[in-house]
Amino acid sequence: MENLPIDRLDEDAILARRIVEAGPGLASEAEAELYRRLAPRVRLYGLRHLRDEQAAADLVQQVLLMTIEKLRAGGLRETERVVSFVFGACRMVVLDLRRGHARRERLLQQFGGDISIADASAVPRLDRERLAQCLDRLSERERAVLVMTFYEDKQAGEVAEALGLAAGNVRVIRHRGLERLRDCVIGRQA
Repeated sequence: MENLPIDRLDEDAILARRIVEAGPGLASEAEAELYRRLAPRVRLYGLRHLRDEQAAADLVQQVLLMTIEKLRAGGLRETERVVSFVFGACRMVVLDLRRGHARRERLLQQFGGDISIADASAVPRLDRERLAQCLDRLSERERAVLVMTFYEDKQAGEVAEALGLAAGNVRVIRHRGLERLRDCVIGRQA
């Protein structure tokens, strides 16, 4: 029997089947290859329909993540139709984006006259020097909790683990630290 080249769609189906059969976390090589093969096609679809480079890149991420999650969960019964699934998902996501844009435009036309843009001079400016001084006045633990929570964007459990505290304790320290910081910044505390 002669070795015939496997059709491109067949290769996509084989990769999809490997992802389904391997299960979650075990098919990363097949997932990466499927992503590599489908991403340029999804990007072109996004450019054609959204006419924006960043929106097309977001479409690639959203649709291929959805596809891989569906494959991992075994939710795609016909793996040979993975490409059809991908472009159906592209179509639905693009339609959803357009509906949201149209809805925002209608709301702006309807209520846009009622919305006044705030006067920038009325917004208080951040006094960075005062904020730095107030942060210095906090205890080391309060400062660490606030920095990890708001600068490093960590959840209470992650902060607790890093500092060797209980998550509830972190929430209390964060609450009290914010209160002290607010009082200092607005001048209630010298």
